Amino acid sequence: MKLSLKWLSELVDISGLNEKEVEERIVKAGFEVESVDHLGLGTNLVVGKVIECVEHPDSDHLHVTKTDIGSEVLQIVCGAPNCREGLKVIVAKPGAKLPGGEIKRGVIRGVESNGMLCSLLELNIEKDMLPENSPSQNGIEELDDRFAIGETDILNKLGLEDTIFDVSIYANRPDCLGMHNMAKEVAAILDLPCKLPEFAGAADIGTPTSFKLDSKSKNCPHFLAKVVNSVTIKESPEWMKNHLRANGVKSINNLVDISNYVMLETGQPMHFYDLKSNPNRNITVVDDYAGDYLALDGNTYKIEHGDLMITSDNQPIGIGGIMGGESSKVMDDTCSLLLESALFDHAQIRRTANRLGLQTEAAMRYAKGLEPLAQNKAMDRAVQLLIEYADATGFEETVEFGKPDYEPYEVVETLEHLNSLIGKNYTVDEVVSVLNRLDFSPRVEGEKIISTIPSRRASDIKIREDIDEEIVRLSGFDDLVSTLPNMPQTIGKLSPIQKMRKTIREVLMNEGLNEIATYTLVGQDKIDEACLPCGEAIALVSPMSDARKFVRNSIMNSVFEALAYNEAHSNENVSLFEISTVYGKGVQGERLGVVLSGNFYESKVRHEATRSDFYVLKGLLVEMMEALGFDKGRLQFVANDLDTKHFHPYQSALLKLNNEVVAILGTIHPSYASDMKLPECYYFEMMLDKVINCSPAKTKAPVVNKYPSVNRDISVVVKEEVSALQLIKAIKKAGKIIKSVEVFDVYRGDHIEDGYKSVSLNIVYEDADKTLKINDVNPIHEKVLEELNRQFGANLR
Repeated sequence: MKLSLKWLSELVDISGLNEKEVEERIVKAGFEVESVDHLGLGTNLVVGKVIECVEHPDSDHLHVTKTDIGSEVLQIVCGAPNCREGLKVIVAKPGAKLPGGEIKRGVIRGVESNGMLCSLLELNIEKDMLPENSPSQNGIEELDDRFAIGETDILNKLGLEDTIFDVSIYANRPDCLGMHNMAKEVAAILDLPCKLPEFAGAADIGTPTSFKLDSKSKNCPHFLAKVVNSVTIKESPEWMKNHLRANGVKSINNLVDISNYVMLETGQPMHFYDLKSNPNRNITVVDDYAGDYLALDGNTYKIEHGDLMITSDNQPIGIGGIMGGESSKVMDDTCSLLLESALFDHAQIRRTANRLGLQTEAAMRYAKGLEPLAQNKAMDRAVQLLIEYADATGFEETVEFGKPDYEPYEVVETLEHLNSLIGKNYTVDEVVSVLNRLDFSPRVEGEKIISTIPSRRASDIKIREDIDEEIVRLSGFDDLVSTLPNMPQTIGKLSPIQKMRKTIREVLMNEGLNEIATYTLVGQDKIDEACLPCGEAIALVSPMSDARKFVRNSIMNSVFEALAYNEAHSNENVSLFEISTVYGKGVQGERLGVVLSGNFYESKVRHEATRSDFYVLKGLLVEMMEALGFDKGRLQFVANDLDTKHFHPYQSALLKLNNEVVAILGTIHPSYASDMKLPECYYFEMMLDKVINCSPAKTKAPVVNKYPSVNRDISVVVKEEVSALQLIKAIKKAGKIIKSVEVFDVYRGDHIEDGYKSVSLNIVYEDADKTLKINDVNPIHEKVLEELNRQFGANLR
């Protein structure tokens, strides 16, 4: 934001402060002044009149002049082509300091020269800020009759004596991108009155209109348009040109200048269309246009679906919020206008502007956000200025699509909460004084201090802590005293999730796995292929690229990307894991991803290796869960019916804990592995946030039984649909002396009927109080066989 102190002084009386004091007060109130520049620079300047101008005897382009500066006549050599007798000029006398250096007496090709005749370029004005017809474009500046010979107040009279603060505007203060709001802000900081021009309601004029206005995009919720049937193009007033120049905007003509000036005042970009370019008198905002478009700057841009376009009769006439079109621009013969003042979605404007490389003043303001009532304020101000400086007549009534998204609202604070939060004893009078300076219209009701928030602060004043921040900011950070925060004492220890991460890392790293950390932002392809996604994916408003557009809701594909990278670089036997937080809209979760490929264990000395497979993966998972305090008896592995796209349907499973799925594991589907350029691999992803909600068993030291155990093996034939887990549970319920049950073989084939299988189990009997005898074991063993037959129709093989 370019803050002109000259313009500011017209709205706020800062005559009692120098520029350094103003800068310090603004910075202390929370703004950052990145640089301080001066519009025009030059010392020891005087108005002179060329009373004689002859050709230099030793040059084909230099002139030797006699220039009257009132107190004396100086001989000055000048090379400007427009130098001539009778011309009033700006003279830099010997000793003058200009941006290009100090002016000294000298001899130029044998002729003495005592100074320099100046163009505005020598006084720090950039060439592209000068009008096309300015003499300073190619020569020295020509002064008019307002200037008297010998006058020294030249920069001020030319409107060039101005200090410009480059103020950094943060994302929460887009209101300060308009001069009027910035002036109110500075007035509040300095505790001075602010007098803004009166123009409210100026656009409430006009005859009935046939103009049609519509928006087909949710990203344009509010649009104002107004027809002006008669305007006159002429030069802008000097004060307007000076304000534009101070803000780095070149003066073109009164119509273009008014549209730019209103934007600088209110922060609301406007666009003026030549009404002749819209004979059917209609505008529609769309976001489904795609194709090439010729813009005002003479360049052609490729428009894509999603970009906001202003159209008339299905033909584009402007890139919404960024730049108008060549076909509808104001021309030298323009005699009627269509005024546009619209609200466009800031995120969409930012995306389009970044992609097109069009960082215009309008796009910059839209991208940061606008105050809700800015569209109406800008239209009122534009109508007022057109009437005054463009002889505008023939207004038609304003056409409006949508309504401003703003209703006055209140924020309540109490003195007790404010002082307890800030650590200072503010009084009610001090608080009310600050809120009045901010135009918050405070009123006190008992202990409550109620503020009504104006539209210009609607973007950042939402809660009572925002009010507290404003009070501290304007009353002064330097007045705050250092206080110790009131913090409860806590025991320094790891949180449950930190303990879990630590244990998991120890187990997996001890087994030879390597931990990785992959990028949290992913592309659409990885979102589409998410494993057990944590809710709907969150898209970034302004992504760095399409490959980093979403916050991931699963880590599987990120882990696979690391595996594919290693595979492409001939790294074999890769086993990786990652622990990371994943996010969905309104939710987040903690995930663990583990992938195994190649040999899980390999010893070249012993010439032996253990190949990674489903059972190695499962064993790793069981070991990790036991280390976390979950006995394998609580773990339930069931058939995978959630994801058979990424996992092999017959070599994968779900892990349930307390009857809730907490992990998926198995062989990666060959088709998917091929698409991802992965070797044969095995993966599991666990939802750690669900695991931590399950209470692990307390660690107990096992009692070593001093009495021997009895082992019995049985093989039973059951139907295919009977699971080994069902058999194990039934056996364990048959007697208290059954210590453990394990499956050691499953057989299908010869001598086994189709639809049946043989399951072999080892049963361990044990008693902590005595040595078991055959009479103790046989009845329980018989009961086991009876229960298996009764429940599952199992017969001994």
